[in-house]
Amino acid sequence: MNHLPESETVLREQLAAAYRLAAMMGWEDTIYTHFSVRLPGAGEPRFLINPFGLMFDEICASDLIVVDVNGRVLDGKSDYNLAGFTIHSAVHMARDDAHCVMHTHTLAGMAVVACERGLLNLNQISTEFHDRLGYHEYEGVAFNLEERARIQTSLGNNIALMLKHHGLLSVGQSVADAFQIMFYLNRACEIQLATAQLASLSPINEIPDSLAEHVCGQFKGVEHERHVVWDAWVRKLDRLDPSYKD
Repeated sequence: MNHLPESETVLREQLAAAYRLAAMMGWEDTIYTHFSVRLPGAGEPRFLINPFGLMFDEICASDLIVVDVNGRVLDGKSDYNLAGFTIHSAVHMARDDAHCVMHTHTLAGMAVVACERGLLNLNQISTEFHDRLGYHEYEGVAFNLEERARIQTSLGNNIALMLKHHGLLSVGQSVADAFQIMFYLNRACEIQLATAQLASLSPINEIPDSLAEHVCGQFKGVEHERHVVWDAWVRKLDRLDPSYKD
């Protein structure tokens, strides 16, 4: 089911809330990394993204700029991060269902994407990504628009992407979906990083593929709960600092 609101105002507030929540969780990388959400309407995709130069914890709904897949700023006076545009436009061009795209450079995420085997089935959380996680080879900073086609191929129909030696990416039909996917992908990476620290004390046991597939199916059956959790996150943010709506 597509939960995407029709109002640009609502989308702006939701995306700004995602930035503020990400800052609370320590996901930011100063003024780098980026979240985007596609705006409704026919024709070539247009999407909201953060203007270059703002920290996550200061982004407001009115700060977000509208960009098309050709790189034109359609609304807003500020410039954007070129690497961010390359990555986000690639996904928005290829996936009609990927209304929201989130990209992070977290410590745990960047540690796991540096590992040859990537994300392992070490815990219940990681099984949500069993056969639903793509991998993209590192090509340097994403300034080359020709890389978009390769990002699209690497992502395929998956819900998330491991950008090797770079970071994490999640996609969703709404801000709520993409945020929850990123939350649990990053949490799975944090658990893997913690588990690796214990490897010298005790062997690490992975969940068998057959069981991981079963649990992944269970998670698919309750994906509607992502919006319930998102509403709870937003209520928390509203109690702490509702200025993201400005």
